[in-house]
Amino acid sequence: MRIVAGKHRGLALATPTDNRIRPTSDRTREAIFNILQHGATAMELEGARVLDLFAGTGALGLEALSRGARYCVFVDEGAAARGLIRTNVDAMHAQGATKIWRRNATDLGPCAPMLPFDLVFADPPYGKGLGEKALSSAMAGGWLTPEAVIVLEESADAVIDLPAGLTLLDQRRYGDTQVMFLTPDSAAGSA
Repeated sequence: MRIVAGKHRGLALATPTDNRIRPTSDRTREAIFNILQHGATAMELEGARVLDLFAGTGALGLEALSRGARYCVFVDEGAAARGLIRTNVDAMHAQGATKIWRRNATDLGPCAPMLPFDLVFADPPYGKGLGEKALSSAMAGGWLTPEAVIVLEESADAVIDLPAGLTLLDQRRYGDTQVMFLTPDSAAGSA
C-alpha cells in the first residue's frame, strides 16, 4: 500500500497484520481522489481540513495531505489502528499537520472550539450502520463546513439510510465496496 499521488507519491504505508483493519486499496483511493478533484464534487484539496473517521491505517487522510490538504484529524478507537496511523504519519513527517484521536466516531461530541472540516472520510466496519451514525454525529456536533464533501465507504450490498440533511452527489462501486460522495443540503442547494 502506497501514497498514490502528490508530494509523497510512492511512500510505502504500514499495513495491518490481520483482517480486523480493512484499508482502502490504492486503486480505490486513486478513484476516490479523481472524483473528488474532477468529478461531481470538484473540490479543491489545497488547504483543506480533513476528518478521517474509522481511520484504520490513515491512508485516506494521508493521501489528502500528500495532495495539498492542510490538516487531518484521524479518529479510531482501536489501539492497533492508532499505532499504524502513528507509524504512517511519522513516515510522512506529517506530525505537525495531524492529530490522532481515540474516540468513538459515532459519538463525536461538539467540534468547537476547533474549526469544522472541509472533507470527511468515513470507512467503518461494513454492514453495521456505523457510517450513518458517524455522519449524524458529525453533523450534530458541527464538524462539517457548509460546503463539506463526505466520502462514505460501505459494502457494495449494504442498504444505506442517509441521515437527514445530506445530499448524494455521486455513488460508485469498486468490487465489494460502494463509495458515496455526499454534501450537506445547504451546499447542494447552492450548487
